[in-house]
Amino acid sequence: MVAKDKAIGGLLLIVSVIVIIVYGYILFFTKYDILLLKITGLVAVIAVFGVLAWIGYTLATTPPPKPLEELEKELEEELKKIKKELVEEEKTTEESGQKGQS
Repeated sequence: MVAKDKAIGGLLLIVSVIVIIVYGYILFFTKYDILLLKITGLVAVIAVFGVLAWIGYTLATTPPPKPLEELEKELEEELKKIKKELVEEEKTTEESGQKGQS
């Protein structure tokens, strides 16, 4: 697994250096410099506002959390149920123990 990670890391390094060199060459030594800057700006704007749009969509479509008071009531009800079940279980255990002794 370590060798695979190193290979991927090396590949990312090589590709990054090649992209930097090609980007610099196009920017300074060809007639496509303005086009390259326009494309770069567009990609940056799409990335930033794409993330903002995703955050906005998530906020708009996610239901709000329950109020704390409602959660406390549900928790109290569950605790009461558990206590009631434990009491009934103890009674059942005591009754079966008394029948076994008789």
